[in-house]
Amino acid sequence: MDFPSRLLLLLEVVELGSFTKVSEQRNVDRSVISKHISRLEDELGVRLLNRTTRSLSLTAAGSEMVNQAKSLRTLLSDTHRLAQNYHAEPKGVLRITSSTLFGRQYVQQAVLAFQQQYPDVDIELRLEDRVVDMVREGFDIGFRIGKPKNSSLIIRKIARNRLLIVASPAFIKKHGEIKTVEQLESLPATVYAAPGLLIDKFRYLDGNKESKHFQLRVAYKVNDVEMVTKSAVAGNTLAVVTAQMIENEILDGKLIPIMTQLHLDDFGTFYAVYPHRDAPIKTKLFIETLKSIIGEGVPVWEKHIPNFEQMYGRIR
Repeated sequence: MDFPSRLLLLLEVVELGSFTKVSEQRNVDRSVISKHISRLEDELGVRLLNRTTRSLSLTAAGSEMVNQAKSLRTLLSDTHRLAQNYHAEPKGVLRITSSTLFGRQYVQQAVLAFQQQYPDVDIELRLEDRVVDMVREGFDIGFRIGKPKNSSLIIRKIARNRLLIVASPAFIKKHGEIKTVEQLESLPATVYAAPGLLIDKFRYLDGNKESKHFQLRVAYKVNDVEMVTKSAVAGNTLAVVTAQMIENEILDGKLIPIMTQLHLDDFGTFYAVYPHRDAPIKTKLFIETLKSIIGEGVPVWEKHIPNFEQMYGRIR
C-alpha cells in the first residue's frame, strides 16, 4: 500500500469509526489496518489518531490529514470520471442505489435494457429503503422519492408519485360506501412504518381550498410497501398507497379507488441523484434508459389506474 492509499485508508477509518469495521469491509485482519495507519504516522512524523480500547479520535494533525484525504478522493474520482467521458462507448462499473420496490419494478428493467445496449458496463444495484450517503459509499446514481437533504447532489426529476385511497370489494361490502373523511378515519387501515417513521397522516384540500389532513386508524403497521397493498387486497383494511405501488390490482378488480373526490397532495416526486454535474456518460445514458421505460409526463404506473387523471383533484 502506497502513501496515497494509506491516506485514503485513514479517511475510511474515520468515516466508519473503527479499525474493526474497516477490516470487516475490506476482509482483512484488523492488525493490517492498524499497521498501515501506524506506517502513515511514521511517514508524516505526527500522531493522527488517539486510540483507546473503546474509541478513536482525531488529533489536530489528523483532522488536517483527513481534509487532505477528502480532497484526494475527490480528485481521483473526478479524474476517472473525466476520462470515462472521452470513451466512445461507456465502460467501467456503474453503482446504483434505489428504494426496494421502485428498483424491482423499474430500475431492474432499465438494467436489463442498458446491458443489452452497453455490454462493457458492469452494474451493481443495491436495493434498500434507507437514504445512503452517495459520496461516501461510492454510488454513481441513486433513485429516491423527494429531494435529497444533501444540497451538493445533482438532482433530476424522473416522475411524479400521486396518492390514492384503496379498498377491496369485500371491505366496501362490509363497511358500506365511504363518503366522508370522518368515515375514512374511523375504519381500520394498513400503513407503512419503519424505525422513526409512521406514515398515517395525509394532506388534502377541503371545499374551501384550505389544507387539512386526515389520520388513518392504524390496524396494521408493516415496513414493506408491497405488504401495504397486499393487506388491502386481503380485505381486512383499507390503505393509502402511491400510484407506483399499484400493478394490476385495480385492473383485475381486486382493489377499488375510494374517496376519489378528495383533493390529495402528491406523495412526492421520484428523482435521480448523482454526485457531479458533469456525470460520466454511463450515468447519463442509464437515466435516459430508465426514463424511456417510465415515460415522459404521465408515468407508466398511472396507466394501471383507469381514469386516474380525473381522480383526487388532478383535473379541477
